[in-house]
Amino acid sequence: MNQVTPWEVKGDIDYDKLIKEFGIKELKELPKEFNDNVLFRRKKIFAHRDMQRILEAIRDKKPFAMMTGLMPTGKFHIGHAILAQQMIFYQKLGAKVYIAVADVEAYHARGQSLEESKKIAIEEYITNYIAMGLDVKKCELYFQSNRSNDSKKSNAFYRLQNLLAGHVTFNEFKAVYGEITPGKMLSGLMQAADMLHAQLPEFEGTMPVIVPVGVDQDPHLRLARDMTKRIKAYKFVQLSSTYHVFVPGLNGGKMSASDPNSYIALTDDAKTIKKKVNKYAFSGGKETVEEHREKGGDPDIDVSYQWLTFFEEDDDKLKEIYDKYKAGDLLSGELKAILIEKLTETIGGYQSKRTEAQKTAEKLFKI
Repeated sequence: MNQVTPWEVKGDIDYDKLIKEFGIKELKELPKEFNDNVLFRRKKIFAHRDMQRILEAIRDKKPFAMMTGLMPTGKFHIGHAILAQQMIFYQKLGAKVYIAVADVEAYHARGQSLEESKKIAIEEYITNYIAMGLDVKKCELYFQSNRSNDSKKSNAFYRLQNLLAGHVTFNEFKAVYGEITPGKMLSGLMQAADMLHAQLPEFEGTMPVIVPVGVDQDPHLRLARDMTKRIKAYKFVQLSSTYHVFVPGLNGGKMSASDPNSYIALTDDAKTIKKKVNKYAFSGGKETVEEHREKGGDPDIDVSYQWLTFFEEDDDKLKEIYDKYKAGDLLSGELKAILIEKLTETIGGYQSKRTEAQKTAEKLFKI
């Protein structure tokens, strides 16, 4: 059974079907700076809502914001890195970046304490964001449980959350969240406030806001966009959003923070990377070397090749790997070795900056 919801993704994902089902639009013509980015060029970011507003702001050098959130409940892995790359990309294009640590949502959905959420958010997520190149001086990084020490800002954020409650029905919540609880409703309203509050006069003022998400998170966007249309107390520009594909788990299913054998974490050392890829990466190769040489492998289902499409930026090199594997000239073990080398180099580069990045993260939140 195929299922795509904000909490569960099952079966093979038909992205063309989801475009029609969710009423989102395929991303087509984009400016050069977007096509220079591997995620856009290779259609890893494949659909949008109202992206034109953002493209116009970039073209006209007008202010815009990028908003995202993190759920601080596990290790930061390469699936999370895809979103972090988008934060850095938009920041370099001039966006003011807003990042919400969803510690209230983690409390309601996972029973995790605010203290534990803070520890994981700083040590895993924020440290890695900084190591990957995020400039925290051009960011609004905050915890849902404590929006700001500036009372005007904090009051404005929670006032918006409370007023949004008057512009959504119980049945709409139920349609998005299934079994509804007061905690889930509170989290949903706070999430909408997270996405919209950059436009309040106490923050940036009215401007376009882009929210990049995995396609499973679109119900949250639809709910927030519906509330935006109805609320008259504020003048908001409707939210824009983009949708990226899932990075497959090592075993070929969905990457899950609860299954350490499905991902590579940004804190995994070279030995662990090599062991995980060799042992767990789903292969598109044939059962014997002879059969593989004769019939070739299937790069379209091979996880090592699929991961390379996210991390190997050289299009010619990637095509050569694809062709050789399909022809049987490249064995599964050799393809895994190429991925191991690429991941070790990429992740090692981030890890070399983690010590300084962690100091910056701790200083940011006065630890």
